Amino acid sequence: MSIKNISDQQKGEFYETERLIIRPMGLEDAAFIHDLYNRPKFIKNIGDRNIKSLSDAENYIESKFLPQFKRLGFGNYLIITKDSNNKIGGVGIFEREGLDVVDIGFSLLDEFEGRGFAYEAAQKIKSIGMNEFGLKKISAITSKDNFSSQKLIEKLGLKFKKYVVLPDDIEELMYYETD
Repeated sequence: MSIKNISDQQKGEFYETERLIIRPMGLEDAAFIHDLYNRPKFIKNIGDRNIKSLSDAENYIESKFLPQFKRLGFGNYLIITKDSNNKIGGVGIFEREGLDVVDIGFSLLDEFEGRGFAYEAAQKIKSIGMNEFGLKKISAITSKDNFSSQKLIEKLGLKFKKYVVLPDDIEELMYYETD
């Protein structure tokens, strides 16, 4: 499997959990991003990223995901099941405008929810962020009605701190942070 447009440092950064392989997103994941980011649940809970074509997905990966990997060494990762080699979601740690602390985020295809995959992947990425990249704090944001994400964020050990509104947005979000 080739990873295009990821720095040499990142090419070897594959992580494993008991059931998952977690690797940096690359341009070859454009079709998957197009599918995931256009799911009604993704748009409702995370937002519409205006990815209407494969080309839009490639541009999004190139402009949003790859620069952060080059700059910080971490970013958005693809979640793949070991048993069936299915691409099932994304997990990552992101610099987000309006937040002082990097933000952990996750999303799965609907058909893979409820099996603990998001927690397994997010726990691994949180650990990598803190242990390998020396992050002192990690935050998370979610909408007030996304109870499954709230539960997962709390299971990761983050505590609710306050409500925030991100730049160019109107929705008040719940803000969590590690202690």
